[in-house]
Amino acid sequence: MDLSCGVFICFLLLGGTELCYSQTIWSGETSSPLPSRPPVVVECLEAQLVVTVSKDLFGTGKLIRPADLILGPENCEPLVSADMEDVVRFEVGLHECGNGVQVTDSALVYTTFLLHSPRPAGNLSILRTNRAEIPIECHYPRHRNVSSQAILPTWVPFRTTMLSEEKLVFSLRLMEEDWGSEKRSPTFQLGDVAYLQAEVHTGSHVPLRLFVDHCVATLTPDRSVSPRHTIVDFHGCLVDGLSDASSSFKEPRPRPETLQFTVDMFHFANDSRNMIYITCHLKVTLADRVPDQLNKACSFIKSSRRWSPVEGTADICRCCNKGSCGLPGRSRRLSRLERRGRKSASQTRNRRHVTEEAEITVGPLIFLGKAGDPGAEGSTSPHASVMLGLGLATVLSLTLATLVLVLSRRRRAASRSVICPVSVPQ
Repeated sequence: MDLSCGVFICFLLLGGTELCYSQTIWSGETSSPLPSRPPVVVECLEAQLVVTVSKDLFGTGKLIRPADLILGPENCEPLVSADMEDVVRFEVGLHECGNGVQVTDSALVYTTFLLHSPRPAGNLSILRTNRAEIPIECHYPRHRNVSSQAILPTWVPFRTTMLSEEKLVFSLRLMEEDWGSEKRSPTFQLGDVAYLQAEVHTGSHVPLRLFVDHCVATLTPDRSVSPRHTIVDFHGCLVDGLSDASSSFKEPRPRPETLQFTVDMFHFANDSRNMIYITCHLKVTLADRVPDQLNKACSFIKSSRRWSPVEGTADICRCCNKGSCGLPGRSRRLSRLERRGRKSASQTRNRRHVTEEAEITVGPLIFLGKAGDPGAEGSTSPHASVMLGLGLATVLSLTLATLVLVLSRRRRAASRSVICPVSVPQ
């Protein structure tokens, strides 16, 4: 039986660059040569995974060290290779190194990742190569039952298994006013509105709903420094809207896994720095879970002087006034449904580095000054213009008066006659 293995490889580099390509290998056949050898080649064999990594991983001529490469959550090391070799090889069983496995309608999918984590050499404190994580998948067609083991009646529900084994990707982005694209420039005038979009990329995950648990603004990316300003608090209360700002969550959501909100721009008093960073703690729940006091998105409506949720009943927002939101007798992060199967899947969960929440920082957001302020981008107020005009008129008048006085004195001096004594002969 021919075995088809689909290999999907993506470079995830610092700075958000993604390079992805796919490759299909058929066991027992020689695949046609690629136009150029990729930096990572994966062979999905019947019971083994072989990964070959070029030492020139980034194509820059800077060779990586084999000791900086590991495979899978259990940090499997590569085979010993000679210094003269230009590749590093891994050979592991499909069920080794903490590899994950998923069952779809058409295939068995084994997943793992190759991690390049460079460390400074010797006593140096600098690095010349990037950290990179390369996800790897092997797809095995499921035309018939290929398991040789008995099926046990102790399955964890597929829904919970996916929640425990999938890896989520959170993001927080600065958007244009129409929410259609990411904002090109991070500059603002004081009094402008920042449009922020929080999102989680679920992939093949079960449907999830995203919440912004809390957000703070600081002068540096470190959220613990002072001064700092709280924007969202108490598990989803947008408290910045309590002041003279119009900050609020956008209703309705575009999708359950996306949450949009606005923040009126500001700066910290008594500080000359003209930039801020916003750090938000994001988390997810199952999409069909009813919002509650721990998982909500509430905005303060000034016209009615009350809190309003993006979804759910108004009762879940009442705790925003009290400054204390919680559910006695329940876990802070997990509902009863989410906790089901957690005990049986905890070992797999730890190996897969699963995150159901994350802290994301966006910034710097740079302000240019409030429109209409004296000195902001060379603008002057009407009052300043009048005073400047009066000053110029006064200077001109004094100059003219001085000039007239000088000319008058010269003319008088020129008109005077000079009398000299003359002797007359007798």
